[in-house]
Amino acid sequence: MAVTFNHTIIASKNRDESARFFRELLEIPEAPSWGPFLNIQLADGVLLQFAEPPVDIQMQHYAFLVDDELFDRAYQRLCDGDIEHWADPQMRRSGETNTEHGGRGVYFKDPSGHAIELITRPYL
Repeated sequence: MAVTFNHTIIASKNRDESARFFRELLEIPEAPSWGPFLNIQLADGVLLQFAEPPVDIQMQHYAFLVDDELFDRAYQRLCDGDIEHWADPQMRRSGETNTEHGGRGVYFKDPSGHAIELITRPYL
């Protein structure tokens, strides 16, 4: 069996708010959930499990590869929701997107403060 990525737990201040944010932004349907996890499942089967740990949350970085049409819709949602965003990970080019790696990209933070990146072309 080849190695594939199956799931990850994303620490959240409010798992409902975080899961809803990603479902709405990335147009992902609800997935079955259990125990302390609120789940969403990406088209490739990867499961994102949102949980509220009893510790301070450290910022993590999550990047999502999306097609151009979803990027346009998601970017419009960021703008419509007045969500601060940047063209660069250093957060210097506010309110912009980038055209790195032959595609487009944008950086922003989710409701728990994680650094999120949307790209339309893979880096490699």
